[in-house]
Amino acid sequence: MAKKNTADVLINGKIYTISGYESTAYLHRIASYLNEMEEKVSGFEGYRRLGPEEKQLLKNMNLADEYFKADGARADLEREKEQKDKELYSLKHDLIDARLEKEKLLTRIRELEAQLSEAQKRPARPTQPAAGRKIRNPEQKL
Repeated sequence: MAKKNTADVLINGKIYTISGYESTAYLHRIASYLNEMEEKVSGFEGYRRLGPEEKQLLKNMNLADEYFKADGARADLEREKEQKDKELYSLKHDLIDARLEKEKLLTRIRELEAQLSEAQKRPARPTQPAAGRKIRNPEQKL
């Protein structure tokens, strides 16, 4: 089991002792984020006139807004990843098909080269040029 860590952090001007299974650096990051959120919402017009519950509600709404935007971005990235995975799968199959076609073509090239080699090894039949041939029968056509 992971070790539980404890950290003293400063949140909104008060020192709190918080603990968790994450690193103390992470716990300090959370405290820093909460302080940034406090600074952000305290800059809103009329914030000082709000009661403690309304201030907390405003902070909670801002945190929820950031969460839902981040979750939406995560979902978009997940969909994009799935699409990329499908494209990659398709490209891999296209590559396999291309390799198989290449092998067929290389085999065909080797067959044709062998046929050409055999044809070149056979003695050539002497042929006379058409002008030098004698036509035995005048009705014979070239």
